[in-house]
Amino acid sequence: MKQTYTVLGMSCQACALNVERAVSKIPGITEARVNLLANTLTVEAEGVAEEIIIDAVTNAGYKALSGRKEVAPEYQSMKRRLIGSLCLLIPLLYVSMGPMLGLPLPIPAAFAGILQLIIVIPIVILNRKYFVQGIPALVRCSPNMDSLVAIGSGAALLYSFVVLGSMLFGAPASHLYFESAGTILTLVTVGKYLESRSKGKTTEAVTRLLDLAPKTATVIRNGEEQTLPIADVAAGDVVVVRPGGKIPVDGTVLEGSSSVDTSALTGESLPVTRRAGDSVQAGTICLYGTIRFRAEKVGDDTTLAQIIELVRDASASKAPIARLADKVAGVFVPTVIVIAFIVFCIWMFLGAGLSFSLGVAISVLVISCPCALGLATPVAIMVGTGKAASLGILIKSAETLETAGKADTIVFDKTGTLTEGKPAVDGIFAADGISREELLAAAAAVEAPSEHPLAAAVLAFARTQNIAPSPVSDFTAVPGRGVTAVLDGVRYYAGNPAYMQESGVSGAFPEIPESRAQIFFARESVPLGAMTVSDAVRPTAAKTVARFHELGMRVVMLTGDAEATASRVAEETGVDAFYADLLPADKEAAIRKMQAEGHRVIMAGDGINDAPSLARADIGMAIGAGADIALESADIILMNSDPMAAATAVRLSRATIRNVKQNLFWAFIYNAVGIPLAAGILYAPFGILLSPGIAALAMSCSSVCVVSNALRLRFFKEPTEEIENNPEPAGEDTMQKIICVEGMMCKHCVKAVTNALQAVDGVEAVDVSLDEKKAVVTLTKEVSDADLKAAVEAEDFTVAAVESA
Repeated sequence: MKQTYTVLGMSCQACALNVERAVSKIPGITEARVNLLANTLTVEAEGVAEEIIIDAVTNAGYKALSGRKEVAPEYQSMKRRLIGSLCLLIPLLYVSMGPMLGLPLPIPAAFAGILQLIIVIPIVILNRKYFVQGIPALVRCSPNMDSLVAIGSGAALLYSFVVLGSMLFGAPASHLYFESAGTILTLVTVGKYLESRSKGKTTEAVTRLLDLAPKTATVIRNGEEQTLPIADVAAGDVVVVRPGGKIPVDGTVLEGSSSVDTSALTGESLPVTRRAGDSVQAGTICLYGTIRFRAEKVGDDTTLAQIIELVRDASASKAPIARLADKVAGVFVPTVIVIAFIVFCIWMFLGAGLSFSLGVAISVLVISCPCALGLATPVAIMVGTGKAASLGILIKSAETLETAGKADTIVFDKTGTLTEGKPAVDGIFAADGISREELLAAAAAVEAPSEHPLAAAVLAFARTQNIAPSPVSDFTAVPGRGVTAVLDGVRYYAGNPAYMQESGVSGAFPEIPESRAQIFFARESVPLGAMTVSDAVRPTAAKTVARFHELGMRVVMLTGDAEATASRVAEETGVDAFYADLLPADKEAAIRKMQAEGHRVIMAGDGINDAPSLARADIGMAIGAGADIALESADIILMNSDPMAAATAVRLSRATIRNVKQNLFWAFIYNAVGIPLAAGILYAPFGILLSPGIAALAMSCSSVCVVSNALRLRFFKEPTEEIENNPEPAGEDTMQKIICVEGMMCKHCVKAVTNALQAVDGVEAVDVSLDEKKAVVTLTKEVSDADLKAAVEAEDFTVAAVESA
């Protein structure tokens, strides 16, 4: 059972690892994951009470709260600390370093030391958090970043206090480190403040998703409209949404019609029309038209809530590439403390003196940055998965993100993925002695109970011929083959040639074109005839295949259709290879074979028959319009049905992992170079030595650089096609008409009207003005006003007039 807790007091990856280790020791805990950015602990446990987990976190030195809690942004309080520290640091630096710069300070050195102590004490009090959290962590033998800051600044304070005391009792003046302590505390706070601000931006994707849901909903109870908090809406309530309002829960439209902006969930820019019987989702926007719908999924069951949970889970998960960083972060702080002590001893042995040796050791402590190592992976994963969600791509885990970026083969199911998934009957071929009507009546009856898209095509065509399906009994569907049923006591069959042969059908079927999907029908063992069904290739299918080729990936198509049909689609789309006449088990076997050959395979599909293949592939990618079982089997869910989103998902995965590698490289190189520099490796040959203040500044900048680099993923964009838009001026063979359109409210409405008019035969160009509520169409031939009006009103707009320009 998964449990989530909010953990307070963590400052770096070492803290996160300490919490994970403490909780993982509890019997019954199978997994514990800490998301440092979201301050959450996710636990997989069986039979473990919340109190036990909370106590384990508390004993580790942190505070745990059950569930996800809204935590006030840390940078708000940090900003006040920072301002106060900076205001005190300026006079502290003047007193300590002014005389070296020739600035006047007419007081003895001992009194100057006292003044520095007086100024630095408030800085220590303002930044006491480093001591309050760092020292106890050190005592528990689980030191973190706060421990390094506390040891470094504390050693500087203690040394300076002792030297100042000796100076007051007549000892010669010596260098004090009060300004180093103040500088360390202040500059570390500067870095943590900037880091906190940047980390806040990494969670903007989840914040925007949370903001999509309205706080209240208008429901009809006891015959009256009531405005209720969203938490009070129950399944079965009738909800009213008016133009401009957000849909609060998932449901099915009962009355009215509206154009709905679904871009926040699916990434599709164009609005979709929702009428009675259509489904609506929470977080989408009703652009115009009032609708009433029955609430079906509320609270955590809505599509929006599930998306938010998926994004949170993905952000909290760990990519395999992060394992090395976690191992290093786990021993980093103790190792740095040991290195600092060794460096101190070496310089003392070399006769550099206590003051010099202590300064070098302090620099080693404060320049070391476990935060950069700890943040390198999670910030990039959080930003990457959040960006994906904004594009309508749901990635379930960080491991999925990494694996998708390494894939070299993409396998598409044909129907509903590369094609529209809406087949239509385009040919009827009756056997000798069988009438067209007799064939169609038998076909409609036997296909009526089936849920297959081809069955839907047969029934749709039968309706256009005013033929209603007769009731049947003993219906059976054979996956990958066909269906059978009993009509008026006689057994009928419908399916592919293999199924006809397996069913004992003998005799000749009529000759039919091989370039279309074929459905054969038989009564007992006697052929009745066949139908051909075509499924249009998606407009973006060929571009999608080309995009994958640009990514260096091999594109394969699997289908249960006949080879002739598959060959036609393969030729139109440009896939590298295809396999036809496959059963669901055959598709799974084909993917297993590719994996055995050493390929990392992504499988993209949308149907129930795709579930085994999605589960077998290294990455299962489900089209959002598909069946629920497919979504459960998938690692990546595409909320819209455009296959181009699959290419976008792979590109974004590669960009995110590339960003992680950049962050890890920077974090390792920074520490590998910074620690030796702070230890004084260049002092003997070149006289270069980092002061503790400069070391603190470098440490602050390192984590900020990592977070800032990850934030670049927010600007990820799919490459766009260059579109030539140089329309020729209207000539003698063209004419223009002006259509006055009522009901347009936004740019989405403009796109809907534009697309509707462009689809009319004879329309060459469309220019829609939202401000003037007009559409100017350029025609290459005569188009009636009624046709133009019908095209616009089909999108639920009102045409006030059509005039000649």
